[in-house]
Amino acid sequence: MSLRILFIVLFSLLLSSCGTKKTVVRTSPRNVVVEPKPQKLPSVNQAKHIRKLQRSNERLNTDVLKYIRTYAPIAVHEMHASKIPASITLAQGILESGSGKSLLARKSNNHFGIKCHKNWQGESVYHDDDEKGECFRKYTYVETSYKDHSAFLTQRRRYAFLFDYGTKDYKKWAKGLRKAGYATDKKYPQKLLKLINTYKLYEFDSFKKGYFKTAMSVEEKVDEKNQSIKGTPKTYIVKKGDTLYAISKRFDISVADLKERNDLKNNDLEIGKELILEQ
Repeated sequence: MSLRILFIVLFSLLLSSCGTKKTVVRTSPRNVVVEPKPQKLPSVNQAKHIRKLQRSNERLNTDVLKYIRTYAPIAVHEMHASKIPASITLAQGILESGSGKSLLARKSNNHFGIKCHKNWQGESVYHDDDEKGECFRKYTYVETSYKDHSAFLTQRRRYAFLFDYGTKDYKKWAKGLRKAGYATDKKYPQKLLKLINTYKLYEFDSFKKGYFKTAMSVEEKVDEKNQSIKGTPKTYIVKKGDTLYAISKRFDISVADLKERNDLKNNDLEIGKELILEQ
């Protein structure tokens, strides 16, 4: 009798173990790819771009505006590296990631819905899309997602014809992506074009290749000048990321005094501008 009970218990455990295996979801298959830390990119005047948009239309989606403010420099950088219009990359990122707020974007930094495919060697997550439980790429940095998006388009033969359009013809790019099979949604081109035209993303396609090199040089000179000042300075050179409030706290000066001494009508600051701290 005891042997029979033991056999039943072992058999039950075996069934339970098999059932558990069916529900296991792999979250980190294959090898882990070490992603390089993203480089700091200078502004592409995205803050000014957004202010102009808001003045013309106060009802614009704030999540989209925040997305543009954050990722426009990366899109322009990738345009120079891969010849994909920055407007197209930004519009796809906004659309595919729900302005960075979709579940896939939040849990895997995948802003373009790129699936694993057979040659993917990095981490993965599983998400319902065209089919249930599909495998998607997972990234440490959103910037890597942007680079992977560029590689995805440049390394596949079916997208080769798109690069004949150049970086200024975003309309042909939008229609061409659907033609090449990037998306199954028949209205995909129209959705991209609506985003590009509503938020004037085509303006980012005009940044020339040498822009980043020049902008970085300006920032380096600004940092060097600020660092060379000893003790309590009488002036301050504005650098990227500065705000009037932060500068006022740093040098124990009120925002009102800063604005008065520098004849500022608002709180906007221009990189490289010399502010008077003491009179």
